[in-house]
Amino acid sequence: CNCDEGPYGWGDWRRLGAHCGWSAAQRYDHTYPAKMWQWAGSGMLMELIEELNTVRATMDTRAMRRFLEAHFDLGLLTDTLQWAGDALGVPVIDHWWQTETGWAMTGNLRGEGLFPVKPGSAGKPMPGWCLEVIDDTDRAMPAGETGRIVCRLPLGPGALTTLWNDEARFRADYLDPVPGCYLTADAGTIDEDGYVFVMTRIDDVINVAGHRLTTGSMEEVIASHPAVAECAVVGRRDALKGEVPFGFVCLKAQLDAPDPDAIRDELVQLVRERIGPVAAFRQAVVVHRLPKTRSGKVLRRTLRQLINGEPWEAPATIDDPTILDDIARVIAAAD
Repeated sequence: CNCDEGPYGWGDWRRLGAHCGWSAAQRYDHTYPAKMWQWAGSGMLMELIEELNTVRATMDTRAMRRFLEAHFDLGLLTDTLQWAGDALGVPVIDHWWQTETGWAMTGNLRGEGLFPVKPGSAGKPMPGWCLEVIDDTDRAMPAGETGRIVCRLPLGPGALTTLWNDEARFRADYLDPVPGCYLTADAGTIDEDGYVFVMTRIDDVINVAGHRLTTGSMEEVIASHPAVAECAVVGRRDALKGEVPFGFVCLKAQLDAPDPDAIRDELVQLVRERIGPVAAFRQAVVVHRLPKTRSGKVLRRTLRQLINGEPWEAPATIDDPTILDDIARVIAAAD
């Protein structure tokens, strides 16, 4: 992402918000004002959707050639991806990378001819990246089954070769867990066509009474509820089941006097219907906002610490530290 490109950068966009961001594009008469869309990841999508009528009425998007989305969690939800493609009339291109890799591990090479987009997939492995999905015993998983995503060594050009002054940690965190591989610490699937689906972080795979479940799959179900704007699910320790899922839900602002208890009951039933009773999803709280980094990633580790009563500190990258205190009070009231 070229965050500082043009007269306004990513920081300006985050501060100004969607509506003012479009106004800035008009004010500076950017040659390709729709380039703003390339900077807006899924963390900003809801704001963009709310501004749809204004955007379509005031902005000329004919010059835009593509919509680039940096893969966040499950990436674009199916409905949002369909909306973006229909509204803009251009390909919606997702990709997946990490700071450590220095470049995209998966994507869709437009210059070589786009292959069909699969909603929720971050594309196919890029040249130089040999990706596999393995189980806890390091054996390859069949196509379509969820496991740990690893990259066979050697890594592609531009990837990290060590950690500054900490070679031991570099090997312990990335190379030693799976010999001959770089551990991405992400979980997901690779389907029969080679498309990669990054579902969640390995830490977000919870063990509910012996059943390994991804919290990302539950988040996808919860987010489909018409009253939910965004959500996060983390594992909470349980004496009987080992872990149980706990949900944090933000409701849409336009709801008229919503009943949090009723919505929670509906979400419990929704997860039960789509994933099954094995998910044991019964607990959720409504919060005003989710804690996120300045780049829009939800701080799930901190949420896990909060819900499990562990010591926690506000990460340096958080966009608003006061959110954590608010959530802590909501959890205390619910318990």
